[in-house]
Amino acid sequence: MELEDVRKHVLICNGSTCLKNGGKEVAQAIRAEIKNQAIDDIHTTLTRCNGRCIDACTVITYPDGIWYKKMTPQWGAQLIRCLKKGESLSVSVAYSYDGERFTGWEAMADQEIVSSITPAEMQEEKVDLSSSDKHK
Repeated sequence: MELEDVRKHVLICNGSTCLKNGGKEVAQAIRAEIKNQAIDDIHTTLTRCNGRCIDACTVITYPDGIWYKKMTPQWGAQLIRCLKKGESLSVSVAYSYDGERFTGWEAMADQEIVSSITPAEMQEEKVDLSSSDKHK
């Protein structure tokens, strides 16, 4: 596959926590849907840990910069159908990129919004997002 022909790149976490939470099955479902739909402009890559174990299984789409959380094989197949139509999956979004920074949502049922923090701000302020009571 030539990268010049790729429209979307789907990164599927295969770190240990994601694997324990269905990462292998999610990858299989995504790749099967790509094959079933005969899509040749979506490329997949299995990654190591992406650092979001709380969101396992994590799937990331580029160039959109959308991070999906708690992915299942069913949502993985649906994601590919959405990407084929030029859309994004509207559920399970953990983070999205607006061209300047990521905006995130807590991995909670109420989808509480977390303030946007740039990587530079993260290093400068050593922000700890895990100190929230909701993570306990």
